Amino acid sequence: MQTGENEQGLRRILDMTRIMGIGVLGLHFYYYCYASFSNWGLVSGLTDRVLDNVWETGLYQSFHLSKVVALGLLLISLLGAKGRKDDKANLKAAGIWTGVGLVFYFGSYLAFHFKGPEEWISIGYMAANSVGFLAILSGGTRFSRIIRNSLTTEVFNSENETFPQEERRIENEFSVNLPTLYKLKGKVRSAWINIINPFRGLLVLGTPGSGKSYFVIRHVITQHIRKGFSMFVYDFKFDDLSVIVYNTWLKNRGTYAVEPKFYVINFDDLQRSHRCNPLTPETMLDITDAAESARTILMGLNREWIKRQGDFFVESPINFLTAIIWFLRKYSNGEYCTLPHVIELMQLDYDELFTVLRTEKDIEVLINPFVNAYLNDVMEQLEGQIASVKISMARLSSAQLYYVLSGNDFTLDINNPEEPKLVCMGNNPQKIQTYGAVLSLYVNRLVKLVNQKGKLKSSLIFDEFPTIYLNGIDSLIATARSNQVATTLGIQDLSQLRKDYGRELAEVIMGIVGNVVAGQVTGDSAKQLSERIGKIMQDRKSLSINTSDTSISKSKQLDSAVPPATISSLSSGEFVGLVADNPDCKLALKAFHSEFINDHAGLKKEQQGYLPIPQIRSISLSIVNRNYLQIKQEVKDIVNSEMERLMQNPAMKHLIIKKEAL
Repeated sequence: MQTGENEQGLRRILDMTRIMGIGVLGLHFYYYCYASFSNWGLVSGLTDRVLDNVWETGLYQSFHLSKVVALGLLLISLLGAKGRKDDKANLKAAGIWTGVGLVFYFGSYLAFHFKGPEEWISIGYMAANSVGFLAILSGGTRFSRIIRNSLTTEVFNSENETFPQEERRIENEFSVNLPTLYKLKGKVRSAWINIINPFRGLLVLGTPGSGKSYFVIRHVITQHIRKGFSMFVYDFKFDDLSVIVYNTWLKNRGTYAVEPKFYVINFDDLQRSHRCNPLTPETMLDITDAAESARTILMGLNREWIKRQGDFFVESPINFLTAIIWFLRKYSNGEYCTLPHVIELMQLDYDELFTVLRTEKDIEVLINPFVNAYLNDVMEQLEGQIASVKISMARLSSAQLYYVLSGNDFTLDINNPEEPKLVCMGNNPQKIQTYGAVLSLYVNRLVKLVNQKGKLKSSLIFDEFPTIYLNGIDSLIATARSNQVATTLGIQDLSQLRKDYGRELAEVIMGIVGNVVAGQVTGDSAKQLSERIGKIMQDRKSLSINTSDTSISKSKQLDSAVPPATISSLSSGEFVGLVADNPDCKLALKAFHSEFINDHAGLKKEQQGYLPIPQIRSISLSIVNRNYLQIKQEVKDIVNSEMERLMQNPAMKHLIIKKEAL
C-alpha cells in the first residue's frame, strides 16, 4: 500500500542500510590503517575489542571483502532511492559518476604502493575511498532521477501515424499493380497498391516533380496495353507519354484479338501527325451533337466562360456556332463539315452569312435572334453576341491546324471491336490556349463515341487534365464504369482544377473518383486528402513532474492517419491515397502512405532503347498552304452556290438579305 507510514518505514530501513555500509567502510579504515590511528591517539581498548570480534567473523581476512560488503550495502540502499525526476537526466551522466566512483573506490589500493610517511598514505587512501564512495552514491541517485519510461523524442510523430497496408498483390484483367515500401512501427515492409477497379476513376495529384508520370501514369499506360485495352492519351508535354505508348504497343500488339492501330495528333510536326476530323458527319447524329461541340470549343478558347454558363453573352455565341456547325453538317450531306470550314464560314459578311444560314430550316430558331438584331440595326447587341465567337475562333485560323482538322485518317471510336486504336494527342505548353481548345473538341467527341455499350475495354489518360475542357467529365466517371471505360486524370492541385473548371465541378470530380493517388500537395488539397484517408487509433503519452514524484499516463486517441502537414512535405516518389474495390474482391486495407518502387536502372535502359515515333507522311509547306486556300475557296463556293440557287428560285428569293437596301 502506498501509505505515508509504509514509505517512512521503508526510508528508515534504507537509511540504516546505508549507515551500515558506511560503518563497515569505517571499520575497514580502522583495521588496515591501525598504525596511523594509533599514532594519532585514536585507539582504545573498547574499539580494539570490537575490532577483534569483527575480525573473527572473517570480514577482514581479505583486503577487498569488507569494501565489497560496504559497496553492496550502499547499492541495496540505492535500490529504493526516489530522487526527484528530471526529464533532462540521462544514463551517460549517471554512468560517468558511477564509473569515476568505482575507479577511486577500488583504485585507492594503489596508495599503499607509494613511499612516504605512513600517516599521509593512510589519509590518501581514506580520502580516495571516500571520494569513490560518494561518487557512487551520487551516480546511484542520478540513476533514480532518470524517467525510465520516457516520452518519445520523435518530433513529427511519424511512428504513431503508421498503419497496416495491403501487402498482397491482387491482380485481375483490368488492374494496375504498383509495388511500394511503407513503414509500420519503425519497420520497413513491402506492399502493393492494387487499383483493381480502374473504371471507378483514378485521380493522380501532385505538384511538378512529385513523380505523377514517372511513378504512376507510365505504369497505367504499360499495364493497360499489356492487358489489351484500347487507349487514348492526352500528352501535355508531347511526346513524353506518346513514346511510351508507341513502344509498348510495338511489343504487345500481337496479344490483342484484333491488332490495334497507333495514331498521333501533333500540330507542331505535321510529318509525324495523322489527320482527323472531329466533326465528321457520321458522328454528328443530331443538332445536340453540334451544340455540345460548339460549347466545348468555345469553353476551351474562353476558359472563364466555364464559370458563366447560362449567361446571355455566353449562350448566344454557343447557339451561333451550333447553327453554323449544323448547317455544314446538313449541306451536301456533310461533305464540308469540318472545323476549318466552320471558322471560314463564320467570318463572312452578315448579309451573305445570314442569307446562307436561313436556307436550313433546322437552325431557324437558333439564327432568328441574330437576323432580327441585324435587320433592326441593333448592331451593338449583335456584335456582343457574335464578335466574341468570331474573334475567338479566328485564333484557330492556321494552315497547320486546318491541315490536321480537315483529314480523315482515322475515326475517334477507339474501342470499336473491329478497329481498336491507340490514340495519342499532343499539346504544347507554349500554345495551350490554341491547341487546348482543338484538343478539347477531339476529346469530347471521342468520349461520346467511347462511352457506349458493347465496345472493348478502354483507358482514357489525361496528363495535366485542367489544360483542356472536357464537358461532362463528372457524368463520364459516373457512368463509364458499366461500359468498361477507365479514366485517369492527372492534375497538380485541387486549386488548379477549381480555377479552370469552377469550384462546384472541381468538388464533384474530387468526390466521385474512386481511386486517388496523391504526391506532394498543399493547402486545401492536402486537407481534403487527409480527411478522405481518415483517422486511426494512435498512442499518446503525457508526463507530469513535481518535487516529489513523476507520473506518466498513456492513452489511445483517434487522429489523422496522414495529417495535411505530412502530405505537404512528401518526397518525390512518395504517395498517399485510397483505392476502390469490387463487390467480388473486398479490400479491408484501402488507404496507403508509401514510397513507390521503380526500377530506375531498368527504366533508363528501356527508355534508351525506345524507338522514336516514325514519320507518317512527307509533306511540304506548299501542300499545307494549298489545303488552307482550298478550304477558303470551298466556303466561297458554298456561298456562291447558295446565293445563285436562291436567286433562281422565286419562292426562296425572300431569304436573301441585303442590308444596304433597307
